[in-house]
Amino acid sequence: MAFFKSLSDTSGPADVFTKYPDIYGPWADTGQALMNGPSPLTPGEREMIAAYVVGVAKCDYAYVAHSAAAYAWGIEDGLIDKLLADLDSAPVEDKFKPLLRYAGKLTATPNEVTQADADAVFDAGWDEKAMHDAIAVAARMNFMCRLVQGHGFIPMSPEKARENAEKRVAKGYRNLYPEFVKK
Repeated sequence: MAFFKSLSDTSGPADVFTKYPDIYGPWADTGQALMNGPSPLTPGEREMIAAYVVGVAKCDYAYVAHSAAAYAWGIEDGLIDKLLADLDSAPVEDKFKPLLRYAGKLTATPNEVTQADADAVFDAGWDEKAMHDAIAVAARMNFMCRLVQGHGFIPMSPEKARENAEKRVAKGYRNLYPEFVKK
């Protein structure tokens, strides 16, 4: 149940974004650029990182939403669960494992991230832009976890998550919120 009396049991970030457009309009722009803008990582790969990060953070609301978004972009159904269960044996290209490990460590134990962790990402063939984008996705998702957990949002149904994910793929992040669509 949402912690705020002005929010319903089905409320989510869109309700907060709508209530505070001066704050979250720019945030929606940032989300659009980060998740769908130019990057060595596809939008699906960025959603995979996002879903992995929120899984590491144990944020059920964001996990349901971003796993569905990753799958809507073509990431193999169920892969995020496998990544969280055992990253080393998960059926994902080996080059993603150091990148995911880095994003997960940045989420769970950020003070323990080292040059060796960064070097493992670079040694896997990723450039600085890819690493930056993975770091920025992790940072964005950690912010969103605090937003939804701080407001007491409960996870949406998998069906609603799939519906929202399809909209996210079709419309992007900014255009999910009609009040933010640039005129």
